[in-house]
Amino acid sequence: MTLLCRGRLKFLVASLTTIVLLTGLYLLSGNLECEYKFSQTNCKISLSILRFENHLFTANMIQCWCQVCVCMPSICRGRIQIIVNAEYALCDIDSFMFLQVIHVACVCAGHKASRDVVTLVKSVLFHRRNPLHFHFITDAVANQTLSSLFQSWMIPSVQVSFYDAEELKSEVSWIPNTHYSGINGLMKLTLTKALPHDLSKVIVLDTDITFATDIAELWGVFRKFTDKQVIGLVENQSDWYLGNLWKNHKPWPALGRGFNTGVILLYLERLRQIGWEQMWRLTAERELMSMLSTSLADQDIFNAFIKQNPILVHQLPCFWNVQLSDHTRSELCYTEVSDLKVIHWNSPKKLRVKNKHVEFFRNLYLTFLEYDGNLLRRELFGCPSQASPESIQLQTALEELDEDDQCYDFRRERLTVHRVHLYFLQYEYTPTEDENDVTLVAQLSMDRLQMLEAICKHWEGPISLALYMSDAEAQQFLRYAQASEVLKNRKNVGYHIVYKEGQFYPVNLVRNVALKNANTPYVFLTDVDFLPMYGLYDYLRKTVTQLDMANNKKALVVPAFETLRYRLSFPKSKAELLSMLDMGTLYTFRYHVWPKGHASTNYAKWRTATTPYTVDWEADFEPYVVVKRHCPEYDQRFVGFGWNKVSHIIELDAQEYDLMVLPNAFMIHMPHAPSFDISKFRSSSSYRNCLKTIKEEFHQDLSRKYGSAALKYLTAQRNI
Repeated sequence: MTLLCRGRLKFLVASLTTIVLLTGLYLLSGNLECEYKFSQTNCKISLSILRFENHLFTANMIQCWCQVCVCMPSICRGRIQIIVNAEYALCDIDSFMFLQVIHVACVCAGHKASRDVVTLVKSVLFHRRNPLHFHFITDAVANQTLSSLFQSWMIPSVQVSFYDAEELKSEVSWIPNTHYSGINGLMKLTLTKALPHDLSKVIVLDTDITFATDIAELWGVFRKFTDKQVIGLVENQSDWYLGNLWKNHKPWPALGRGFNTGVILLYLERLRQIGWEQMWRLTAERELMSMLSTSLADQDIFNAFIKQNPILVHQLPCFWNVQLSDHTRSELCYTEVSDLKVIHWNSPKKLRVKNKHVEFFRNLYLTFLEYDGNLLRRELFGCPSQASPESIQLQTALEELDEDDQCYDFRRERLTVHRVHLYFLQYEYTPTEDENDVTLVAQLSMDRLQMLEAICKHWEGPISLALYMSDAEAQQFLRYAQASEVLKNRKNVGYHIVYKEGQFYPVNLVRNVALKNANTPYVFLTDVDFLPMYGLYDYLRKTVTQLDMANNKKALVVPAFETLRYRLSFPKSKAELLSMLDMGTLYTFRYHVWPKGHASTNYAKWRTATTPYTVDWEADFEPYVVVKRHCPEYDQRFVGFGWNKVSHIIELDAQEYDLMVLPNAFMIHMPHAPSFDISKFRSSSSYRNCLKTIKEEFHQDLSRKYGSAALKYLTAQRNI
């Protein structure tokens, strides 16, 4: 009886204490903010406690504590259980999904795969709520393209690591493979060796995958693995491994229908423990004695391994890899297309594959293909990501801008970081032995695409083009280039996409992208509206050698002319050009609207010149020149229309480049509609005033950089 009373007394005291505490919390509720700050992880979590129902914690309180678990695991010491409406909410630091870093691996090689993987990444980023770490096994081409893309994309809470496929080739090069993916189709076998040893789990994806849900759901499937399972795969949705597709069809051994390796959950830690590298090698060696080669690359070896070790595989539901391949039976694995999680375009026909729901799948894919990647630069809710030094520097510069400044938009544009996709199409270039090669360098937007074929016909040498486009326009350009007989047969043209952002055309930034990605010792800096004379490429290469440009600072001026006719019988020689000039069919460039821009070329002297001649710099001179590749870059503060080329020629002159006019070279400007930026310049006084202000700041910077030698540029400008 005494024990019973003591028990009741303890219960009463505990109840009264709980009531007092909950009452106090209730009185402090409403707009109460509870903040948890942990300097070690830079984690700040805010929670508004609205009310307590039945003395139980709200779901938001659970979310707050769960974020604490992820941000500061030592606070949790394993697992926190909080009762809500008689149910348990678990916050387990090993399995809780919210804000856990998800690791994704892809093998990516070549120009096409580098384009395809961007669509995959967009679909993942669109749905995700977690920090991501992408691991790319790449060749040199994909490494250059993707590293520059992600560096300029600057996506919060996303890390990217690259691993050299060349270093892994020896691991799989001994395996004969008839699949179109070649040796790269075998690279997934090497991931336990390629990826960091402390990485325990990873999702492995083919580049032709499109996500229709949050990838965290797939990551969560790891929790369903048994202690023995090391690989998660979806069953193959064709009859390939059943061996009944055609007479004498002999596939590699597989468990039932086999498994597709377009989506793989790899438990790397366990794979290493069981000796995966030795096991798959032994499997491949044994089967190759009779099969001679793989037909489906790594998939054949994975399936042969699983056939021998079925206990190691965890079968994923089919909606995690809906395979739109030839002979597919994927329609049997779902009733509603809305149930699907991942679409796999694993047929060589890609978007042309036959499926009764292919329109739905195609539209989903096209949505991400043309989706504006700038919209994916968003912070995740919860623990903020650790900002990169570049992000911090950019944010500091933005905060220093005066929003009341009349020219704020111009200054803001200079700080904009544009996404850049280098080598958007296949590019091949072999350096010449004489080291006098010249690349034509230019920039353009969508409204100048029609010039590309003509330029390629006039210039047979290498070309570096930067295209300022939206994601959707880039895909239009791709279709245009692939349909053009002229463009698709030219492999020495590097196309670099600078994605649109902001209200101004960042013309000099775009020019610099084209300039920095030229691969020859010399560059011909031009505009896409000009057609070079036939044979100019060979002429410039000879001239570069004759003038010993390797040992001198020269800028070779190519005289510019123009026609007002959309159809022109292009002159085949200087004599023919002079005749057309006398007849009024051609004119010196901009003689009627901006004569100062090219007056220093001295066209009168050029008419009779037979050898190169030197000219002096004059105010507003903006010729098109041939210089060494490592010349000064264009000044990126000049955006839109006005002084973007003038400032560059000033810089060349300040660095003591000799301006030398070529007597037997010419280029002709073709007519086109006025650009939007020139219309803004003509119609907006504030635009013109800001351009004037930026000019003055440019001159001030010249003075600081070159001292008294720069005074002539300021004096010349004031005398205009």
